[in-house]
Amino acid sequence: MADVVRQEVIAGAHTVVVKVGTNVLARPDGTLDPARFAALADQIQRVRQSGRKVALVSSGAIGAGVGRLGLGKRPTDLRELQGCAAVGQPFLMRAWEDCLARHGIPTAQLLLTAADFDSRTRYLNIRNTILSLFEWGCLPIINENDTVSVAEIKLGDNDHLAAMVTNLLQAPLLVLLSIVDGLFTSDPTVDPSATSIPTVDQIADVMDHAQASKSALGSGGMRSKLRAARLATVAGESVIMASGARPGVLDAIFAGEVVGTLFLPAPSSLPAWKRWLGYTARPQGRIVVDAGARDAVQHQGRSLLPIGIVQVTGSFSKGDVVSICDPDGVEFARGLTNYASAAVDRLRGVRTERIREVLGTSPYSEVVHRDNLVVIE
Repeated sequence: MADVVRQEVIAGAHTVVVKVGTNVLARPDGTLDPARFAALADQIQRVRQSGRKVALVSSGAIGAGVGRLGLGKRPTDLRELQGCAAVGQPFLMRAWEDCLARHGIPTAQLLLTAADFDSRTRYLNIRNTILSLFEWGCLPIINENDTVSVAEIKLGDNDHLAAMVTNLLQAPLLVLLSIVDGLFTSDPTVDPSATSIPTVDQIADVMDHAQASKSALGSGGMRSKLRAARLATVAGESVIMASGARPGVLDAIFAGEVVGTLFLPAPSSLPAWKRWLGYTARPQGRIVVDAGARDAVQHQGRSLLPIGIVQVTGSFSKGDVVSICDPDGVEFARGLTNYASAAVDRLRGVRTERIREVLGTSPYSEVVHRDNLVVIE
């Protein structure tokens, strides 16, 4: 049965990001499941026929490599994981291409790393590329570039990547398809009394429901999905988490039916610039401030001044994104710093009028100006 709230969400979803997890696409042995690809491709075509633009974030390269090589299970060694991704990525793309070609849908591959999102220029280039593909009627198929990603540049998992792409495109709806049919009151695999949660108004209220477990072939879990949902909803987008193994799941979602869990967006959305600053680019360092500075920045809309700074960690340059934390180490804001880390460290606790005395120059009165700052808590 259709739901009024969901119908409103679907009606406003002119652009949609669909993320499909490894275990939706693969058999238990890791080999790709052609029937699942075909079913999802058919449904994606119907979503596109409704006039919506669709970007597909597809996991499965490492899993496909595991199956192709007959390894039996996902490796844990980084070198072997990268090798599996190199083997599996062509098979993953070919599986999608074969199914989508039946509908006359041209496809395009984008392999991304966290560094692509850290750079504002590269970030905008990704956006421009995807928008061009939309104009040509192509379906962008996006995955993390696992063949080159290491811990320092890794996005984490494709749930997080999908949320970042959703923010990048300012897409009103993110659909996360895994083998779990949404969020439950507890883990349904161990608690028979667990019940599904159809709608979440405030995602902060349910973050404790997350478990860090992951599947044999995939890299995520419920915790990663909730973090991805939080990343998208705080920026003003809706998220639906549902089971990709359910027949006709996308058809049901876009009919407004109660499928999986709907996470509603925060009341106010952020402009594109601040989405990147607050929720996409990775901080290059951390500035700890006192309680007074936190209040001024978080509640009074003030810039971060040197006098409120008590500690500086990490090495960063002028113009880098930095994390701003309270005395307990809790991050509450991010911003672009006007000074490099060494200069900020020298300015700790210094009044604005003494900046020139300390540094020999005073190009800025603020360490982070309020126009280049986003409160994230």
